[in-house]
Amino acid sequence: MSKSAPSAPVALAPGEPAQEEFHNDIVYPATIPFVLAHIACFGMLWTGTSVEILIVAVVLYFTRMFGVTGGYHRYFSHRSYKTSRVGQFCLALLAQSSAQRGAIWWAAMHRAHHKHSDTPKDVHSPRHRGFLYSHMGWIFARQESDGDYELVPDLVRYPELVWLDRHRYLPAIALGALVFAIWGWSGLWGGFFLSTVFLYHGTFMINSLAHVSGKQRYITGDDSRNNWLLALVAMGEGWHNNHHYYQTSTRQGFRWWEVDMTYYILRILAVPRLVFDLRSPPQDIVRAQRPLGHGVLERVAHQLAASFPVDTIAEGIKEGWWEKRAALELHSKEAGRMIAQLQESIAEFARKDLPTLDEMRARAKSMFAETPQLDQIVERGRQLVLEHLSKRVLDEGPTPAGS
Repeated sequence: MSKSAPSAPVALAPGEPAQEEFHNDIVYPATIPFVLAHIACFGMLWTGTSVEILIVAVVLYFTRMFGVTGGYHRYFSHRSYKTSRVGQFCLALLAQSSAQRGAIWWAAMHRAHHKHSDTPKDVHSPRHRGFLYSHMGWIFARQESDGDYELVPDLVRYPELVWLDRHRYLPAIALGALVFAIWGWSGLWGGFFLSTVFLYHGTFMINSLAHVSGKQRYITGDDSRNNWLLALVAMGEGWHNNHHYYQTSTRQGFRWWEVDMTYYILRILAVPRLVFDLRSPPQDIVRAQRPLGHGVLERVAHQLAASFPVDTIAEGIKEGWWEKRAALELHSKEAGRMIAQLQESIAEFARKDLPTLDEMRARAKSMFAETPQLDQIVERGRQLVLEHLSKRVLDEGPTPAGS
């Protein structure tokens, strides 16, 4: 059964690089076209609109949304299915008609997101940057203007994709010109620009709202959530927790009732073999029976440990523990064994203040989705609490008198 999972501070997993200083520097000239696209929608007040133009807007929205979801995301970012080289180029053309930069840049940024999802190094985490920044501010940040193309070696080897990535807005400009040629100013404002702006925010909500609102069926170590409304708006992308749990699946609506329009369209395209090798999640994945990876287990154990006031407990016992430290018999010269003895001694001293295993298990059940590895998470979380408590008490020493 799925449940809402409250946010908890994420501690960096062992071996993860320390966070570099974050600079929220918005490149303001780069925001000008984005702002102008929003302003252009008000041109409908001048030209008026019609049912035909609104139909054009809806068609352009969902056609290009498929370019984003089926192209940028499921093909270029995750390679969850295959197509021909011509089909690959056509997907890039369609995706870039959304005016969301190049396919290679988009894939590079998205792979970086999954690599550091909801840690301080995530390019657009609501947890660390705030909702508005995660929604659209990150796109114009100076440090995100160029993607890490070392993450996409499978894409940069195609010269036609590199060329298209360099001319990232050419498909969108060509589409806008075509709409203007057929429907005039009314079509440009109400058909092209209105659908483009809605497309922006329909896409951006997966980065922001899908990490804030919804339910978590699976433990992923991040804030990804399933949101049925976003799944309708973004053609299946709202099953975001499913996706973060098993990223290589073409199908993101794991259950039959989880509507995933992008997957349905790809299934149709697979009939004439325009696309092929579509991937679905194995049943042990759908049922959450596959063991959690070490990295995910470590991350959720850190979240569990961070949900308890370890610093407060350390302050409460520090002075008394140091007064009695001389009475402890610590004869071992082996560092690992000594640390274990110190932790055991401190745990004994702080017995009344430390959370019990039952308390930690209850907290874990309220924080995370169901998993057969709950006891492992709890045991590792308690170990992390003791490690942090020992470090605080031993490294800082007794509280100075009179402080």
